[in-house]
Parts: sequence; C-alpha cells; structure tokens
Amino acid sequence: MNGSHDASSRRPVLLGTAAGAALTVLAVLAANSGGDTGGPAVAAGTAGGTTVTRTVEVTLDGMRVRPARIDVTEGTALRLKVTNTDAQRHDLKVGNGSATPLLARGQSRTLDLGPVTEDREAWCTLPGHRAAGMTLDIVVRRAAADGHEGHSSDGAGLDLGAGFSPGRQPRTADLAPAPDGRIHRLELRAARTTVEVAPGVEQQMWTFGGTAPGPTLRGKVGDVFEITLVNDDETMGHGIDFHAGSLAPDRPMRTLEPGERLVHRFRAEKAGAWLYHCSTAPMLQHIGNGMYGAVVIDPPGLKEVDHEYLLVSSELYLGTPGSTAQVTKMREGTPDAWVFNGVAAQYAKRPLTAKAGERARFWVVDAGPGDPVAFHIVGTVFDTVYKEGAYLLTPDRPGGAQVLDLAPAQGGFVETTFPGAGHYSFVDHDMRHAEAGAHGTVEVGR
Repeated sequence: MNGSHDASSRRPVLLGTAAGAALTVLAVLAANSGGDTGGPAVAAGTAGGTTVTRTVEVTLDGMRVRPARIDVTEGTALRLKVTNTDAQRHDLKVGNGSATPLLARGQSRTLDLGPVTEDREAWCTLPGHRAAGMTLDIVVRRAAADGHEGHSSDGAGLDLGAGFSPGRQPRTADLAPAPDGRIHRLELRAARTTVEVAPGVEQQMWTFGGTAPGPTLRGKVGDVFEITLVNDDETMGHGIDFHAGSLAPDRPMRTLEPGERLVHRFRAEKAGAWLYHCSTAPMLQHIGNGMYGAVVIDPPGLKEVDHEYLLVSSELYLGTPGSTAQVTKMREGTPDAWVFNGVAAQYAKRPLTAKAGERARFWVVDAGPGDPVAFHIVGTVFDTVYKEGAYLLTPDRPGGAQVLDLAPAQGGFVETTFPGAGHYSFVDHDMRHAEAGAHGTVEVGR
C-alpha cells in the first residue's frame, strides 16, 4: 500500500594503524602530527645587528609533511629538525638548499637553511611522494613594525593525521537490528548544521536530522515506513526521495518551502540496501552537501552474525554550500575528500572492533553524488556478496570475493570472518579515494 498525505505547518530544524603487510600498501593512510617549537632564539650579534634563529620540528608521515607551511620573518635563520615517523623511508629536500638523507622510522636530521629571504619549497624526493602531497611551503613575511614573528600553520588542505576536536565521537557504524512491528515512523527535519567533517575541519552541511548521512532506517520486506519531513531551513526548499519505495513522485517527492511539512508513506516491497536523498533540484548540490541516508531492508532468512556495520560512502566538498567555487568542484568531480559515514578518516582514529573468529557483515551504500566505490578489507576474503537485491556469492560456493563494487545509489553487503588478531584496514580500493579519507580500521582482538 503506497501513498502520501501532507499538511502545512509553519515554523514560528577514528588514526588507526595498519599492521603487517597492510603497511606496505596503506602507509599513506596513517599519519601523526608534527609541530613547531614556536620559540625563536637570538644568535650572537653581527656587524649588521642580531640574527634571529628559529627551529621548527618537522614530521614526515603518511605522505604528508607537518607542518605543511611555515611562515617566517624575512632574514630569520631557519633550522628544520626533520623526523620520519612513518613505516617507510622518506627524505626532505629544500629547493636551492640542502637535503636530509633517506630516513628510516624514528631517525632525525637537522637542516640549517641560514637566513631566509625568499619563499622556498621542500619535498620528499622519492618517486611519486611529492605529487602525492608530501611538500612543505616556507613563506617569507616582512618584519612587522613591532618586530612580531610569523607563525606556522598546517595550510588550507586536509590533514588526516591531525586530531579531531576534544570530546568528538565518531558516528557509530554499528547497525541495529530491524525494530519490532510492521510500521515504522520517524520525523526528519531538514536543516543546516555545522559539523566536523575531517580532523579539525568544520563545514556547514545541509542535513536530514542534523547529521550527514541522515538517520538509518531498517526493516523487513512488507514493512511500512511513515516519514514526516519538516523543512526547518529558513532560506530554501527541500524534498525527499526514498529509493526503497515505489510510488508516483509528484506529491510525496515535491519540494517543501521553509516551514512546511509532509508525511511520506511507502511500503518496502523489495529487500536491499537503498539510498534516500533530497529530491529538490539541483540534486547534485543537495546530495553533495549532505542530504542523503540509507534504508536497509533485510533479505528474507538473513542469518545472524557477530557484527553488522553500515558504511555510507560519499564525496566531501568543502566551502560555502552553493557557492560558485564549491559547485565548480562538484561539476568537475574534484572533491576535497572521500568519506565513510560523512567524516574523513574517522574510523582510522577510532577503529571498529571485533574478535578473532567472529563473523561480520558490512553493509555499504554509495551516496555519490558522482563516484563509484570499491569496498575492500585488507587481510580478508569475502565469502558472501549481496548486491542490489541479489546474492552473487554464498559460503557454500568455492569462490571468494575481494571487492564490493557499487555505482552511485547502489547498495549491498559482504561478509567475512576475521582469521586472527590484528589491524584490518578497510578502504575504497580506488586509492585516490582511500588516501583522501575513505579508509578505516577494524581492530581485531583475541
């Protein structure tokens, strides 16, 4: 039974460490933060006066140099204390200057650049590392009238090795069982919400229920969902489209103006992992700014497992929502990060947990808005693959699978049993996506 009705109402709404062989493949996914000693020192006087010497601690890790930028007053004698904390070797070469040797993990060298009078760049010389973002900018500032020294920063790019804000908890990836009853009711409020989308990076998002992705819905075949959508966004319209339902879209998916509400009712006739999203044009912007979520409808006879997780894959576009700069990135398909459950690298900082021998089911939905996902767990083989309403692989068959591949708006799940204790990295196996936020860790104990 499908249908909808509405009534208007005005509103007066984790970095884990990969282990073993995974380090070779995924060294770029783990990172630690470095820092500036912050204290300039005054050296002995010269004929022209005193020379200020400044030492900055520089860390090489996870295909990043930290800090990624140093602002220094013109004429300051700069020293870089370079330490490699990564599992693989790195060096640091300063343009028109000296370089460290290749440093193994834990090794340090100090580069004495002398008085700095022009902008410089430094980078790791190993093939591909500079292109992957392993660079440092040294920016010269003229001395201010009061002699105030410049400061260091991490630059404008995302630093996935940095820490999240104190007290921030990752969105749970645990998927609760389908609730009892055959009718499920939920109120969703469309609103703008500022959230932390990467370590130390806040972004205004357009959301359902105050989160991106929105709340997860779960049920069984034949269940009825009654969703009340309230548009609390004071400046623009929003609607909603549930892929799990089948009904004429004219009224239930129409755009609600600020303050309006609508009851969207549908029956889940088919099993699967489904996307829901804002139905208002331009949908590229509404989905790209966070208005999406997942509906899980269990296949009949779905067996119990030790753990069930849900990961919604999406692209992250920073900047003012709807601005020319942000929309250009969306149209060109050049996001700032790729993420699981709305936040870059959150499950690297706070890993999922399991025990050796336990069986886990990973539901994955690709929210896009534009890129596919290739979900893979390092160190495991999938013996079950369920994609777009059909089993492609079951444990009674001799084959195995390594990836769950999904186009935008597709969903499914894979199952595996963790063979032993360790750290199992999960990634979007498009390594551009993995290195830019779409990765995490399952920490498996004994």
